[in-house]
Amino acid sequence: MILRGLALGSALLAGAASAQPAERTVPPGMQWLYGSGESAASSQQAWRGFRNYVLGRARARPRQSVVLADGSTLAAPRFIPCGRRPRAVVLDVDETALQNLGYEYDEALTGRPYDQERWNRWERTGADGVLPMPGAVEALRAIRRAGIAVIFNSNRMAAHAAQSQRTIEGAGLGPAIHRRTMWLQNDVGTGSAKDPRRALISRRYCVIAMAGDQLGDFSDLFNARELPVPARRRAAAEAPFAGLWGNGWFMLSNPVYGPGLRGNFDDVFPANRRWSDPLGGND
Repeated sequence: MILRGLALGSALLAGAASAQPAERTVPPGMQWLYGSGESAASSQQAWRGFRNYVLGRARARPRQSVVLADGSTLAAPRFIPCGRRPRAVVLDVDETALQNLGYEYDEALTGRPYDQERWNRWERTGADGVLPMPGAVEALRAIRRAGIAVIFNSNRMAAHAAQSQRTIEGAGLGPAIHRRTMWLQNDVGTGSAKDPRRALISRRYCVIAMAGDQLGDFSDLFNARELPVPARRRAAAEAPFAGLWGNGWFMLSNPVYGPGLRGNFDDVFPANRRWSDPLGGND
């Protein structure tokens, strides 16, 4: 009886220690991305579409890749020719193939904003706090079985390559071999820019599809500092890039972080599409 009482007391203390503070709530974007059935369905849909597209393209010999060639602009894109290089897909890691549940839990619980040094500590120690995005493991297995290389292009730090390899492979998404099937920030000496890494990958492979959760996972042109928020949206939504979504470029939803979370009222709501309640109430 005493032992049972001690065990019960320990369990209650453990439960109290793990309980989240009543005043802290999970941010809506995290609720959706990490907790909702809608997010799981969206991810499964994206990865199934990615797999089906890639397996279909595997039966053909593409003349050009889906990687933009040097000198491209948002108004006039050009794509790298394939030649006879073997086929590959290129994808981002975080919130594309991998969910960083442990890190986002800590951020939601503490309310602390993003900090690079804190993220570095997560890269080094957070391998057990992740899950694969729903549908990613099955899609990547099917793609590899078809003889197509899977290449990760991530802005995780090259200094933490061994830990990131363990994280990716531990989630069932690997293999992820540094500078072969996993390219990281500063591998090409260009910081967070991904275009130089895509160009390097394209010297060896014909890239037939890419997946990401931000526009920079497809081209750094979308992240130009001088590009206004409405112009960035138009570039993604209209020709010449509109036809690429689901047709070589595949976007995963991420309402938690990234350059997509910008814009004031004038940026987000067109002046000719606004409405005010006739009964009042709008400031």
